[in-house]
Amino acid sequence: MNIDIKARLESIRSTLADGVTLVAVSKFHPLEALREAYDAGQRDFGESRVQELAAKAAAMPADVRWHFIGHLQTNKVRQLLPSVYLIHSIDSLHLLQTVDREARRIDKTVDVLLQLHVAAEETKFGFSPDECARLVESGALSSLANVRVRGLMAMATNTDNFAQVEAEFRRVCDLFNSLKAGPLYDNPEFSEISMGMSDDYPIAIRCGSTMVRIGSSIFGERQY
Repeated sequence: MNIDIKARLESIRSTLADGVTLVAVSKFHPLEALREAYDAGQRDFGESRVQELAAKAAAMPADVRWHFIGHLQTNKVRQLLPSVYLIHSIDSLHLLQTVDREARRIDKTVDVLLQLHVAAEETKFGFSPDECARLVESGALSSLANVRVRGLMAMATNTDNFAQVEAEFRRVCDLFNSLKAGPLYDNPEFSEISMGMSDDYPIAIRCGSTMVRIGSSIFGERQY
């Protein structure tokens, strides 16, 4: 089945609020599909495997902004950093410190999001809201000279109960607003909330998301 990626992108963009960034989740999709999206004006792409991101970055135009959205292992950080624009999935202080150390080694400042675990599934990674708040309030972030914490990322429970999804997204936004009003009130770079995927992004935007990660609604089902 041929997919009109340009038409799908235009349709999704027409539903986005002002200031919301569309990250096209291109993981497992071939370069031809990415190039079609690029030709339709898409510049932000999301990948969940370090090797796949690095390979696609080498083959795509230099102005693409690569978002890493998968679980990141510390031993893959060095390979990822030269190509990545934003890491969405920082789920521990140890990982944050590893990114800072590797970024310093190549004289780069890396933008990251702190991943929250608000979903009911145990398989998801991330800080609990309380853990995240304690990390920020501890002042530990101020010692990381080569990392910029730009905001929060989260995934909602995979469920048809949209009231539950909305409640989970609200928890993320409540924490963001609390941090913004408290320990990060003088940090203009802390400005992003990455949440919402193909099935729930309108709810996420309504709750305050500034960045949505959409794959199947653009590219069709993944090609593993």
